[in-house]
Amino acid sequence: MRAMSRSLIALPLILAAAAPAIAAPPEQGLAAKGKLIYLRCAACHAMTAKAPKKVGPHLEGVVGRTSGTVPGFTYSAAMKKTPIKWNDATLDKWLARPAGVVPGTSMVFAGLPNPADRKAVIAYLKKPVP
Repeated sequence: MRAMSRSLIALPLILAAAAPAIAAPPEQGLAAKGKLIYLRCAACHAMTAKAPKKVGPHLEGVVGRTSGTVPGFTYSAAMKKTPIKWNDATLDKWLARPAGVVPGTSMVFAGLPNPADRKAVIAYLKKPVP
């Protein structure tokens, strides 16, 4: 009887812990977290090509694109001569420490040290959520 009572007490806790996973697909939840972290990036980068220009290039379609190729944006000499195909791995390295990937880049952002934060931002860049 005691074991059953403990199980009944634990059940609401288990269900409460599982609720976020049930409520939204994992990637959608990760992208939503990434959107919040992306707010740090939004000061310099627009998310869409139609948005007003900012200090950095827009990031619409960045995943799969080659670095330094947004039409109308003036890139640093270092970025122009360092073609990078943006994918999960290259974005992870870039977001960790941009100057470590492209020394001489004009991007002054120091980076996101937390791997989970980088993964969330990449999920958002791949599939921006409203």
